[in-house]
Amino acid sequence: MTLSSPPIRIALVDDQALIRTGLRMVLENEPDIDVVNEAEDGHGAIELARVHRLDVILMDVRMPRLDGIAATTAILRQETAPKVIMLTTFDLDEYAFAAIRAGASGFLLKDARPADLTAAIRAVHTGDAALSPRVTRRMVELFAKKLPVASADNPGTTETSSILSTLTPREQDILVAVAEGLNNSEITERFCLSESTVKTHISHLLQKLNARDRVHLVILAYQNGMNIGTAAHDDRP
Repeated sequence: MTLSSPPIRIALVDDQALIRTGLRMVLENEPDIDVVNEAEDGHGAIELARVHRLDVILMDVRMPRLDGIAATTAILRQETAPKVIMLTTFDLDEYAFAAIRAGASGFLLKDARPADLTAAIRAVHTGDAALSPRVTRRMVELFAKKLPVASADNPGTTETSSILSTLTPREQDILVAVAEGLNNSEITERFCLSESTVKTHISHLLQKLNARDRVHLVILAYQNGMNIGTAAHDDRP
């Protein structure tokens, strides 16, 4: 007899009680997800992460007293920090992107379908990332021209560009696809590869680029001027 895995322990952080209630109603229908507690601002989120053993926090970006960016930064300094998924709308993309750079494992739109929300939680819990293609595309449109490009005056990105040059052509292709917001299944279709091969390539990318997760790969690709298309797939209707 096999033992089932323990449920994924979730906290909901949003200053709007109605949003938290809606999220809780969706998630409480999932047998492998346990909503542990809620908070209405970043201070509450930090306290929840300190007191409870959490796996994932769903975090609003803009909240009173302490926003999601500052809260994410503080939470991820903790020794046993949970993963953070930012919840955003288009007009808050800049804040969401800042939170991603602070270490969040993904971002979703607040109008995401319930199936997309639960899939994102499960993906992040297993060490993957939750990247909404629509938000990824907007991130490219809004920020690609503003992000630092490798140069002699920017040694950090120059160093990363040097590492990028060590990638195989296939690894570079996979990195671009990840930066466009494609998931593993979509990458397998694009390059006619098995999913296990795609996972191996992504694992190599994480190691070679010293990236903490898939989201970090996206940021590195943008920062180093890779030829990333802005036509990432729309979320499925």
